[in-house]
Amino acid sequence: MSDITIDDVGRPEPPLDAPEPATLAGFLDFQRATLEWKTRDLDTQALRARLPGHTSTMTLAGLLKHLAWVEDYWFTEVLSETAMPAPWADVDWEADEDWEWSSAATDDPAAVRETWATSVQRSRAALTEALVADGEDPLGVTHPAWGGRGRVSVRWILTHMVEEYARHNGHADLLRELADGQTGE
Repeated sequence: MSDITIDDVGRPEPPLDAPEPATLAGFLDFQRATLEWKTRDLDTQALRARLPGHTSTMTLAGLLKHLAWVEDYWFTEVLSETAMPAPWADVDWEADEDWEWSSAATDDPAAVRETWATSVQRSRAALTEALVADGEDPLGVTHPAWGGRGRVSVRWILTHMVEEYARHNGHADLLRELADGQTGE
């Protein structure tokens, strides 16, 4: 297995020669670290900035909170088959189906970052447990998703999470450049 290399902005490079679970988790951690980098050292105004001339309400704070929800949905509710934790369990989703996005507009930036970091920590623990507990092909074990309307494998969850972060990191690139001019991959 390869040693972990940290790039010049603090992201762990995915392993070049590792088993599939470590490779998938490595790419997910790289994408998580990209979001952390894109939201690092920004004040409240910058985290709440929206693209001018667009109707989108997307912000960097909203991205952090949305991805915290996504982490908890896929790793806590689906993979661990456990009820969603706070703050998600306490939300009236029927009143505001985009609550994670809209509430981030007034949340304290430190609280948004902490929510995201806590969700990522829970996700890592859930994945570690699943990879140890599920035997011969832990990536192939399936779990109920979408309220029991389907089943997904651990492999699917990891691949989907890489896709989810990569897509939103493209949004984060634009929002970060708007906030302070910082660009980068």
